[in-house]
Amino acid sequence: MTETIELGDILIMVTHKAIKNVHLSVHPPEGRVTLVAPKGTRLDVARAYAASKLGWIRAQQAKLEQQAREPQRQFIERESHYLWGRRYLLSIVERDTRPHVILDHKRITLIVRPGSDRTRRAEVMHEWHKGLLHETVPPLIARWEARLKVRVAGYYLQRMKTKWGSCNHEAGNIRLNTELIKKPKDLLEYIVVHEMAHLIEPNHSECFVAILDRHYPNWREARDELNALPLAAESW
Repeated sequence: MTETIELGDILIMVTHKAIKNVHLSVHPPEGRVTLVAPKGTRLDVARAYAASKLGWIRAQQAKLEQQAREPQRQFIERESHYLWGRRYLLSIVERDTRPHVILDHKRITLIVRPGSDRTRRAEVMHEWHKGLLHETVPPLIARWEARLKVRVAGYYLQRMKTKWGSCNHEAGNIRLNTELIKKPKDLLEYIVVHEMAHLIEPNHSECFVAILDRHYPNWREARDELNALPLAAESW
């Protein structure tokens, strides 16, 4: 069950889970606020805790508001696009053939049919991104299945507005944000490990933190680097 706390203009979504301590989070990109409280915590107690952290909440939201955002991509000649954290220039080639993408060390060449609009060009690029992720993600999962001693039943790629990934603990599935294709590969690996760790511990508990500390000790640096990178400008 989810409840809502209002503190002035700030809405906080409250959920209760089998944890020991309260977890308050401000999520990129829009600054959405959530509070996870131990089961049995009264709403007025959760409200008092959130009120005591109001200054911190506003500071985190202000930080996100000031964070750089990627310009809306127009998919035109010599536009900057990012792949695995590296900047490439886009080249557009109109040709009456199957749309596809070619990558070299300096350029991403997007081959589309004559008259293709921005939406169609974006679709072709997104499918190419998904293909690259489908090449990269399975080896990462296999490596970390052995280390974490878990089994991933399946993984899914999709656009996400507020999360880099998610885990369905019961089904054994993980989901990954396709925007990760634009970030350095080690940050993709961090998200894969993070979501796979949820197959052991579904909550962001002390146990979960201990799992990351043991198996991926630089996870805090990876998290901070990922959240400091420019936010997507997609309006979908």
